[in-house]
Amino acid sequence: MLEILSRGFKSAHERLSGVRELTEQNVDEALRDVRMSLLEADVDFQVVKDFLGRVKERGLGEKVETRVKDARGRSHRVTPGQHFVRICEEELTALMGPVDTELRRGRGGVVSVMLLGLQGVGKTTVAAKLARHLKSEGRRPLLVAADVYRPAAVLQLQQLGAKIEVPVHAGAEGESPAAICAAAEERARREGFDAIVYDTAGRLAIDDELMRELEEITESSSPANTLLVCDALMGRDAVNVARGFSERLRLDGLVLTKLDGDARGGAALAVKAVTGVPIKFLGTGEMLDRLEAFRPEGLASRILGMGDIVGLVQDFEAVVDAKQAEEDAERLLRGRFGMDDLLKQLRTIQKMGPLSEVLGKLPMFGSLAEQVDERELGKVEAIIHSMTPAERSRPELIDKSRAARIARGSGRRSKEVTDLVTRFSQMREMMGSLGGGGLLSKIPGIGRLAGGGAAGLGDLDPSALLAAGGGGNRRLRRAGQAKHRSQQKRKRKEARKSRRKGRRK
Repeated sequence: MLEILSRGFKSAHERLSGVRELTEQNVDEALRDVRMSLLEADVDFQVVKDFLGRVKERGLGEKVETRVKDARGRSHRVTPGQHFVRICEEELTALMGPVDTELRRGRGGVVSVMLLGLQGVGKTTVAAKLARHLKSEGRRPLLVAADVYRPAAVLQLQQLGAKIEVPVHAGAEGESPAAICAAAEERARREGFDAIVYDTAGRLAIDDELMRELEEITESSSPANTLLVCDALMGRDAVNVARGFSERLRLDGLVLTKLDGDARGGAALAVKAVTGVPIKFLGTGEMLDRLEAFRPEGLASRILGMGDIVGLVQDFEAVVDAKQAEEDAERLLRGRFGMDDLLKQLRTIQKMGPLSEVLGKLPMFGSLAEQVDERELGKVEAIIHSMTPAERSRPELIDKSRAARIARGSGRRSKEVTDLVTRFSQMREMMGSLGGGGLLSKIPGIGRLAGGGAAGLGDLDPSALLAAGGGGNRRLRRAGQAKHRSQQKRKRKEARKSRRKGRRK
């Protein structure tokens, strides 16, 4: 996701990593990488020119504070390269924002949303996602099938509505879209619905017939919010489409779909700057829960390779029971974490979305996210399902004979089973030594982690178990080896002391 954009900013940061001050020459060299990346990502030329101009002006004109204090008053050293990255982050956020994702209420306090756009951008799916989003906020939504031209459009919306348990209003044969929407508004008022989502028809291109139809719908039902659905893969064309619609209709915002499959990101960066229409929601997958409110600062942070912890926490809170998460974290820090717990954590990650997307929101994991094989989750699940209850709670019971049996039952190889058990044991030992009076409890503020602050800690560790292609195994193995060496050293020291005492006697 957005690899092309990220590549340029990463190169710029690397260029400035060793410099002692920002000069016109090294800033120009860094911005050359950014410029190539932005243009390759299909960002409008004028937007690129203005953005680079602002970054350069601030980079050369602002005083670099080499020492800053964090929230606890501790002093940290800041390099010129880090100062440059901070400027880029702030300018990217300003370029895409500000954004208000709150949907306005119309007559009678009803949140009504009309979705429009060209054919094939995913309006019908977005309509269902948006209805689900409104339902999660405690509203009672009604979906309206106003696309009477595309074959099976009404049936598709009805099927999606059934999945999320939201009723769909469809008109009679031959009824006009404007009449369908007006009747839906009357039904919502009569039956007590407090949210309406209108799914309208699209065209291959913007034409007068389409615009007249949308204007008629607007006149008959007066939607409080008009959102344009655009496909991120369209690149600069998405900006042109947004401009074309905004010239004829009042647009309150955009829903950008298929961002998870977009390596460029030109539409996300340029559409607000060129049209003045903000992005309100992002579609990042086909599943009906993959719609998120747009946060410019989160996307800017991810583009710069710094992850999006706020977004990750929001995802985590949406799928996890807080009390259960606290109990899991406490068991993990006490080293009482079994394979059943691991399985539960893996399922939590799956609920949060694709593993690559979850890892992409973690700082410094951006490059690893693209290398992760989603199938690894399924492999680990199959292995754990083939274990007995005793083996799940005490993986140390698994010897070569048991590993062979588990491998046969899961369709994997014995080595894969033993590797998983080894990595799991190392992780459990490491976390056990850190928590429960260990290293973590001696760090101010961290001692409370087992009581609730570590709710997300247990959730993140299974990723290391799956990082066979990255450095996860090596890091865990090195950590385990270091701990083993430390234990052996302590035993030798105790043995020498014992021998000395024996000689003195």
